[in-house]
Amino acid sequence: MRSFQSIYDTAVLHKGSAKAVESLLPDIRAESDLRELPNHYYLSEMSRRIFRAGLKHSMVDAKWPAFEQAFFEFDPYQVAMMSDEDLESLMQNDRIIRHFGKIKAVRGNAIWMLDVIREFGSFGALLADWPADNIVGLWTLLKKQGTQMGGQSGARFLRMVGKDTFLLTEDVVNVLKAEGVVDKMPTSQRDLLKAQEAFNQWQLESGRPMAEISRIVSFTTNARAA
Repeated sequence: MRSFQSIYDTAVLHKGSAKAVESLLPDIRAESDLRELPNHYYLSEMSRRIFRAGLKHSMVDAKWPAFEQAFFEFDPYQVAMMSDEDLESLMQNDRIIRHFGKIKAVRGNAIWMLDVIREFGSFGALLADWPADNIVGLWTLLKKQGTQMGGQSGARFLRMVGKDTFLLTEDVVNVLKAEGVVDKMPTSQRDLLKAQEAFNQWQLESGRPMAEISRIVSFTTNARAA
């Protein structure tokens, strides 16, 4: 596997300069900031990620104020208490996206979030304390305990809220395949751990957050944002 410096040099070659590379890196939040964000923010962003899947993000975002109103500003306590009839009534609300499976997922994730709050004090505390060197473990938790948070949704949600994570975009996976880390899109725990180990090595070499490493890796190919 190539050194991170070699990866970085290739990214600079593709983007034209180190300044250009650095200007395109994603922002992440400090652990203290993640801890202080309110629970309703996390439920809102988790829900936004679910509704964005397969749809134009700008269209979903334009409707989000209506979603906030429909779901009690995403207060997890109030959303968790919504009845089946409450959810079904939202299918008549033409100001939101009327996809019943995704509407039900909001309540499912609110119920799970309450469990997390009881155990950790807040959802932000869970994210803040989770180590980046096992971020795939957090993806697995989101997939297993959350609703409709499998596939790329868990990692995308984490990136949305500023938790440090890499992304397994097509470009990043192509690099991992070229480096002999995996031979296909990682989905099994074994392959996810192999990807994690590669990023852990690059993090050890560079001292950079996983999110920055992921984006830089993507720049070495045709550069879809990662």
